[in-house]
Amino acid sequence: IDAGAGVTAATGRTAYRIVQEGLTNARKHAPGAAVGVTVAARGEGGLEVEVVSRRAVGVPAGGPPPPGTGSGLIGLAERVALAGGEFTHGPRLGGDHVLRATLP
Repeated sequence: IDAGAGVTAATGRTAYRIVQEGLTNARKHAPGAAVGVTVAARGEGGLEVEVVSRRAVGVPAGGPPPPGTGSGLIGLAERVALAGGEFTHGPRLGGDHVLRATLP
């Protein structure tokens, strides 16, 4: 994330970490599925970050999560809260998983 574009270095690092965690989770929970990443400017130096992991075709939604699941998301929620932003994650109706953050 280019800090010269009005985004603070801290906001850029947080956005980078959100995308990194989203991609890691996609590889872990939906290997081979398509992933979409969107980072968009929001107001005065803020960002909206979204990582959508598409449910792989022919793979049923759900199933037991791998061991150790969730600790990265907890850390992201804490990081985003400390930055004064909002963080959500969870499944969509079609089985896609969305990780979304709004950073000031």
